Amino acid sequence: MSALSIGALAPDFTLPAEPGDPVTLSSLKGQAVVLYFYPKDSTPGCTTESCDFRDREAELRAAGALVFGISRDSLKSHANFRQKQALGFPLLSDADGEVHRAYGAWGEKTMYGRTSVGAVRTTVLVDADGRVAQVWSPVKVAGHAEAVLLAARGLSSARG
Repeated sequence: MSALSIGALAPDFTLPAEPGDPVTLSSLKGQAVVLYFYPKDSTPGCTTESCDFRDREAELRAAGALVFGISRDSLKSHANFRQKQALGFPLLSDADGEVHRAYGAWGEKTMYGRTSVGAVRTTVLVDADGRVAQVWSPVKVAGHAEAVLLAARGLSSARG
């Protein structure tokens, strides 16, 4: 797992999105970006986390931040998940896990006493200059989206 340094340029990427055209991080300069990496569509924790971001999306946008969920699921899986949960923001498909690894969201984890390798629930807040502003890893879902919103508001007040 690579650790991102606060203030470092966020690793650039282009990933297919549901819905719409592929998303390239560097093309979003000028806006803050919330990248939340989650293990799997339609699982309980991931559904709760995604719905928490959905419920705060308008406030995040008001704070100048765009939200993107990223998992290794297919675009078809993302389409079903977005529709079922009424998610307004795009879900990006990182099928080969390359972006997960670049952001330190892939590695060893322990669940129910068993150790495995996989997606580590991680959120990265990227500032309007494309730099890492904050990293949460591993994420505890309860209250997480609210903490990200507060951090995004802090970025926008520091800018303006």
